[in-house]
Amino acid sequence: MSLEDAGRVTGVVMAQLPSGLYQVDVDGASRVTAHATGSADRNFVRLLVGDRVIVELAPRDGTRGRIVRKA
Repeated sequence: MSLEDAGRVTGVVMAQLPSGLYQVDVDGASRVTAHATGSADRNFVRLLVGDRVIVELAPRDGTRGRIVRKA
């Protein structure tokens, strides 16, 4: 695993929350609150419930993250 891949996990979008946040189910056991990256917002990537995504976890808080791309 390279440094770029460190902290990246695959999950499924479970719910869309206010303020551009998403509830993502990671590994079937834990839930992460994540937001879409700036590049995804600028390119109008639409995230829907049930989409598989790659999430980059925050280094200090395992319950927060950033949606890097759709898987």
